[in-house]
Amino acid sequence: MTAVFPNLIDGAPASVAAVMPNLNPSDFRDVVGEYAVATAADVDAAVSSAKRALPGWAQTNAADRSEILDRIGSEIVARSAELAEMLAREEGKTLKEARAEALRAGHLFKFFAGEAYRASAEILPSVRDGVDLSVVRESLGVVGLLTPWNFPIAIPAWKIAPALAFGNAVVFKPSELAPGTAWMLADIVVRSGLPKGAFNLVMGGGEVGAAIVAHRDVAGVSFTGSTKVGKSIGHALFERGARMQLEMGGKNPLIVLDDAPLDVAVDCAVQGSYMSAGQRCTASSRLIVASGIHDAFVAAVARRMGELRIGDARDPSVDIGPVVSAAQLANCESYISIGATEGARLVAGGRRETDRPNGYFLQPTLFAESRNDMTINRDEIFGPIAAVIRVKDYDEALAVANDTDQGLSSGIVTRDERVIRHFRMHAEAGMVQVNLPTAGMDFHAPFTGRKNSAYGPAEKGACAREFFTVPKVVHSRRSFPIAAPIFPAQNRGP
Repeated sequence: MTAVFPNLIDGAPASVAAVMPNLNPSDFRDVVGEYAVATAADVDAAVSSAKRALPGWAQTNAADRSEILDRIGSEIVARSAELAEMLAREEGKTLKEARAEALRAGHLFKFFAGEAYRASAEILPSVRDGVDLSVVRESLGVVGLLTPWNFPIAIPAWKIAPALAFGNAVVFKPSELAPGTAWMLADIVVRSGLPKGAFNLVMGGGEVGAAIVAHRDVAGVSFTGSTKVGKSIGHALFERGARMQLEMGGKNPLIVLDDAPLDVAVDCAVQGSYMSAGQRCTASSRLIVASGIHDAFVAAVARRMGELRIGDARDPSVDIGPVVSAAQLANCESYISIGATEGARLVAGGRRETDRPNGYFLQPTLFAESRNDMTINRDEIFGPIAAVIRVKDYDEALAVANDTDQGLSSGIVTRDERVIRHFRMHAEAGMVQVNLPTAGMDFHAPFTGRKNSAYGPAEKGACAREFFTVPKVVHSRRSFPIAAPIFPAQNRGP
């Protein structure tokens, strides 16, 4: 019998009105479980519970908040193998990648356990005599956290952990395509010692997210997903005056110059373009290659792609698992067709894995002789598809790299330190990678983009405070003279 997993509201399982099946993309005959679909009443109950819990949780001292977050992080780390098994089974990420993601989530909670202690007030000198001036930071309030399916434990962790560290109450909605890992994380959080209602889980599709976004008692929403959906959420939040943090799409370039070590360039391209089946917002989908190294690079990447093993994500020998769903597979196939129609040359891959008919497997795909104005180089595809764009030199490469509406991650492979310094200053992206894949970030560093890739304060690291707290400026007239010191100056201690 298939297990049913309820929403978690007010510290307890909620009644289940409807469920959705969670299918294994490596073998869609395998039903991982049935997960509750929240109703509008469930969302209202979750927000109301968070609102009741907020005053007490916001006033909880830093030591208690830190201890709870560290406890959550420790359980995630201890259960990382179990969490990785679920993640690989429901989302299609290989076991190695899934284990790394689970550990990353645990370390994120431990990092923010430390951030809970950091000072939340600043004393400034007033320009007026007899006036004290301070800036204090208070929790934002009830926050809605909407997360995608491609990193179903890491991205929730980097939203939930700072939200709780800074005294907010949380209503969390994971993607309906990967609710299993999120449910396991939510269960850990609920059992951590938090006050009842400080954290709530509601599952379902877009209508559940829309109900959170529209709720008048949700002070702000942190969203990660597509640019189209993010902009829609942003409009709705602006209309009712709520705060927003929107991390959206990427069309990330990797520049390879003539002096690049070929093995490093190939490794960066293959890792950045095809691991996690290319389903990363920081994936290298545009490979911008100087003409002197172009032919050798394309041939070497194609050879490396031929060595990659595709198969069930839970097989430890597999390099690339499936894409997440039938719809995602069909979307990828449509872009492969568009690329060929627009004149790009298909070098490798481009076909569904027909010998695995019960999974959503797509061969990693490489196009060459593409142009930056082609659809495959403008739209975020979110699959194992990359296109090579030939350029004559660094100046043209930089211009092509920056010629996009997105600005998430940008990379370069070169030995030239002068070029590296220039690229770091002039790449129009929130994150820059030098001689590294465009995908792959340290857990304690900020995550941010420019242009249509992000709106609002950056996520993760010390930047997380900017969204999850609000400043309050306090001016205070001193109504009585400052008392004389208890001890004369010459008798004071060190």
